Amino acid sequence: MPFKDVSKALVTGSPILVFDDSEREGETDIFFSAKHVIPDSIRLLRKHGGGMVFLASDHTATQKLGLPFAHDIYHAVSHNSKEFDLLETMLGHALPYDTRSSFSVFINHKDTFTGITDNDRALTSKSFAELIQDSAQMSDTDSRTRMAQSFRIPGHVPVCIADRELLQKRQGHTELIVALMKTLDLIPVALGCEMLSDDGNALSPEAARIWAREQGYLFLEGRQIMEACQ
Repeated sequence: MPFKDVSKALVTGSPILVFDDSEREGETDIFFSAKHVIPDSIRLLRKHGGGMVFLASDHTATQKLGLPFAHDIYHAVSHNSKEFDLLETMLGHALPYDTRSSFSVFINHKDTFTGITDNDRALTSKSFAELIQDSAQMSDTDSRTRMAQSFRIPGHVPVCIADRELLQKRQGHTELIVALMKTLDLIPVALGCEMLSDDGNALSPEAARIWAREQGYLFLEGRQIMEACQ
């Protein structure tokens, strides 16, 4: 895999495409480096991706900000109040493609309006990546304080947290892109979106590969990333 080309694409604000595996979700996601996101990045994701626009973030860095997994939030709420005991039942339904979800909370930057526009989501995404970068030199307390003071919930940009052991435990898009960015020594936060087709399903990897080639974007398979990040 041409690491230099991947790194150059991400740091110059270009997207890359990542196909996980036909035995897993069987989906291709478009990813940008969240640090280099601009409104045009969001526009590309919603027009040519079509799925959910989300942040994929490193486990340790995100935990330092105090963000939990959504599963843990719902579990705690359902156990502390009988009013929400249905949440525990809903949590019990198995995922068809994995053992658990990587979702955390949905955020908006405090300076956004509705939070859903291209401008708003770009601000939220870029600001979150900058906080992840800055928090490496901050205490846990200061990191959590800045997180709380800079973002509001619920918002329009979901944060997905990579597994603590990355690709050793889980090989989802979140782990694949975070592992790749860490290997490239980039800020381990990406903004991504699933590619959907016009027939109601995920876009086939063949169609995604053709689109990437036509646009001049890099297309990577999960196995390539796993081999490169060992």
